[in-house]
Amino acid sequence: QVPLVESGGGSVQSGGSLRLSCNASEQTHNIRCMGWFRQVPGKEREGVAAIRAATGDTYYAASVKGRFTISQDNTKRSVTLQMNSLKPDDTAMYYCVADWGSCWNRPIVDYATRGQGTQVTVSS
Repeated sequence: QVPLVESGGGSVQSGGSLRLSCNASEQTHNIRCMGWFRQVPGKEREGVAAIRAATGDTYYAASVKGRFTISQDNTKRSVTLQMNSLKPDDTAMYYCVADWGSCWNRPIVDYATRGQGTQVTVSS
């Protein structure tokens, strides 16, 4: 397990913005995909966004497309999720994930490793 450290969660009013960050340790190499999924107690996990390290290709769930943006830094060990126009339905625990295998066509929730999670709460 490679530690992924998330930061940036918090509380915001509907329509506001938050930025989540995720950093993999410096000993991590050859990450192929990084992304985020979210979970609300009692509901299914939902893959939110992912980025393919080699190409920068991105994927977004329909529920966040046009509002969220995922990006990576030059090391390809850090990703940021910019969340705009937040809605109460975006309230969840957000987990950063990473994978080294053939990850691009796999569900984000199945990636090999994940962080501890960061809470995002959007009030109406």
